[in-house]
Amino acid sequence: MSSLRKVLFLKHQRELWTRRLYFIHSCKVSVIKRYLSTSFIMTAKTDIRDHLRPLVAVCQMTSHADKEANFEVCKSLVAKAGSRGAQMVFLPECFDHIGEKKEHALEMAEQVEGPLIQRYKNLAKEFNIWLSLGGFHQQGPESDAKRVQNAHIIISNAGKIVELYHKTHLFSVQLPGIISIRESDYTIPGEKLVPPIDSPVGKIGLGICYDLRFPEFSLFLAKSGAEILTYPSAFTQTTGLAHWEPLLRSRAIETQCYVIAAAQTGKHNPKRSSYGHAMIVDPWGCVVACCHEGTDVAFAEIDLDYLRKVRQEMPVWTHRRTDLYGEIITGIQSNDIDASSHYQFGPVTLLPSQLFYRTQLSMAFVNKKPVLPGHVLVAPLRPAERLKDLSGPEISDLFTCVQKVQGVIEEVHGVKSSTIAIQDGPEAGQTINHFHVHVLPRKAGDIKNNDDIYPKLEGHELDVTLKARNEDDMAQEATLLRKYFY
Repeated sequence: MSSLRKVLFLKHQRELWTRRLYFIHSCKVSVIKRYLSTSFIMTAKTDIRDHLRPLVAVCQMTSHADKEANFEVCKSLVAKAGSRGAQMVFLPECFDHIGEKKEHALEMAEQVEGPLIQRYKNLAKEFNIWLSLGGFHQQGPESDAKRVQNAHIIISNAGKIVELYHKTHLFSVQLPGIISIRESDYTIPGEKLVPPIDSPVGKIGLGICYDLRFPEFSLFLAKSGAEILTYPSAFTQTTGLAHWEPLLRSRAIETQCYVIAAAQTGKHNPKRSSYGHAMIVDPWGCVVACCHEGTDVAFAEIDLDYLRKVRQEMPVWTHRRTDLYGEIITGIQSNDIDASSHYQFGPVTLLPSQLFYRTQLSMAFVNKKPVLPGHVLVAPLRPAERLKDLSGPEISDLFTCVQKVQGVIEEVHGVKSSTIAIQDGPEAGQTINHFHVHVLPRKAGDIKNNDDIYPKLEGHELDVTLKARNEDDMAQEATLLRKYFY
């Protein structure tokens, strides 16, 4: 270790322990006991995993271009974690390999169904342990074969893939003479966040590395029910030394979640080094576990009772002024559409089969009497009659939904124009007392005079020349459209 790096490391450790001692001094006795006690007594017949608070393991390693050697390192870390009774192991970004050139990432990338992930499935079953594999180089689709996808994969102790998240925020840094990285040159950005998953250690929200810098990301996951946030990473030496721990502690404090961040460390090749310091932070922002330099694994208990206590005693979620700065809206997946037996649109009862997209506050559904092919409606779930009756979050969610629906409708019908229409009040032509937005794909010549679309909308509910469709026809269209959203 260089003298400068040793000084920085010792300084970091001194600051870390100073904060921990201050934390212990300021905590209540019950919390002190939670961290300092031996926690439990185990008899010869006791399974350590039967303890009330689950144990997790966060790992640190130095990946190289040798995939087999990297796997053996990961296997040893998983084995060590299993021997200590951990119920879940968290491996870092690029656990599979780190090459010297972006071409290496393409050459060594595999499909999720490939042999490497199969070996990790077998590993999970062998040690009866859940795995977080953050930053797997997944082969891209044929349409973008020159880039890979950065995938965070969760595998259960049964060897099954529980969830897969593709990294959404891509890192780019240009430091002359130090480092140059443009992740978008060789990585396809993910297009969606995945809801937190249930696991033996709690509800886990999935992120990867650079996602850590975006508080909206972590707030979205926490609001969606996450108790643990995961950021498997490969931070550079420069950014890691300045920001790694402050970012992790900030995400824990603002979301009141545990944060588990596995990390790459050391020199991977002549061009790239990583900061390390894999750690676990509790909901109060205290670092409760941290790896030492080099390949290592650190352990911590996940105390969900403590998490709930922190949220109860510091109820920031109920103090937010969303009327001033808006609200993060969490999405709902397609099966949630079918969870309700019906939806109300003014006096009209809609079947779930007639909806093709739903968010937390809005719904999009097919039209019983479309003015043009592809004419659909978007409305708030709450039966508000006028635009002025909607809350700020409802308005934001509704028009975000309209924008997404418009894009899909234009793609499905092969057009590049749409009419987006609102009839707000009976004098404006509104016939259903539930605020809604019309989305109509437009083609040249579909209506002789473009402005004639508005009289047609005003009277289409009563227009006897427009044939009302049956439930089967509407369900068929909705089923087709759902495929574009989920």
